[in-house]
Amino acid sequence: MAATLKDATAIVGIGQTAFARRLPQSEKELACRAVLAALADAGIDPSEVDAFSSYTMEETDEVEVAKAIGAGDVTFFSRIGYGGGGSCATVGHLASAVATGQATVGVAWRSRKRGSGPRPWKNTAVQLPTPGQWTRPFGLLRPADEIAMLARRYMHEYGATRDHFFNVAMACRNRANENPAAMMYERPLTREMYMTSRMISDPLCLFDNCLETDGALACVVVSAERARDCRHRPVYVHSAAQGLPSQHHGMVNYWNDDPLSGPAWTAARHLWKQADFGPQDVDVAQIYDAFTPLIPLSLEGYGFCGRGEGAAFTEGGALELGGRLPLNTGGGGLSEAYVHGFNLINEGVKQLRGVSTAQVPDAATCLVTAGEGVPTSAILLRS
Repeated sequence: MAATLKDATAIVGIGQTAFARRLPQSEKELACRAVLAALADAGIDPSEVDAFSSYTMEETDEVEVAKAIGAGDVTFFSRIGYGGGGSCATVGHLASAVATGQATVGVAWRSRKRGSGPRPWKNTAVQLPTPGQWTRPFGLLRPADEIAMLARRYMHEYGATRDHFFNVAMACRNRANENPAAMMYERPLTREMYMTSRMISDPLCLFDNCLETDGALACVVVSAERARDCRHRPVYVHSAAQGLPSQHHGMVNYWNDDPLSGPAWTAARHLWKQADFGPQDVDVAQIYDAFTPLIPLSLEGYGFCGRGEGAAFTEGGALELGGRLPLNTGGGGLSEAYVHGFNLINEGVKQLRGVSTAQVPDAATCLVTAGEGVPTSAILLRS
């Protein structure tokens, strides 16, 4: 029988900094603060860390983090590309390293000053990567512009409306209103506010777009055996997957036969194949929400509903607490913080520990996904 990662490792520590539009600390300092907080949460000394994983877009590398926190010899390190698509893969890579004996204590992190920092697409002096040469000269300058194209096609083909996107924005904002750490804490959203807000890239309005955040988060991965001796109830990494579909082309995805069948579909096939349970058994989900249309597309890709049914799935409070699939219970990228999706990982851990600010009763299984529209990743967590 082929070896799997199933429940061989667990997340035993999580940490984060404050979230704000502007923080005074450097990205390196924020990264180290989050990593040290996660290790303290696990009850593990920094000198025991021997593995790191983060994003290729991370400005602070493992060498600097290892020195600053006082790590010992490091025997595994990795970086994952494609921005928000890499979030869950950091945990998957560490789980693989620990399960195969390459490391014993792994730390994944993301530190970002997006709120106060520069926009990557503003630097016109550098040569565009190949995908950008086919989009930016024609006006698709920002991720929002590219996702807007997919959203408009989705609306045209399957009858999705702005009301469906509002359902997503509202569910995330409602959960953030209960989360003191969220940037949108105690800042309600109404349908009128949503429908009358300015357009960012039609049909995406202000509230269809994620926040701009300074902040950092981290988590600690160890073996299942060691996890039993840590400070908190282990949250097991049940399954992990990455997904890069054939002929993929960035967020617009227009080389594919069906641009709306994005990377989620590829990742999901492997994710569920390795799991002991299916979409119907997921108690709570943390689905990447840089833009509201990514939620219905991901609901379809990960098998919670059929093709073209993702928009209708959001109706009737389905994404709220008590609904069919409680979603992004810390507020997500839309209303808690946007740190390339890492807050979704930590919120999944909080749910399975039973300590979320919007706790789903008796939650025992959680799906966490990375960015749909780019090469992506996902993990299944269980308590």
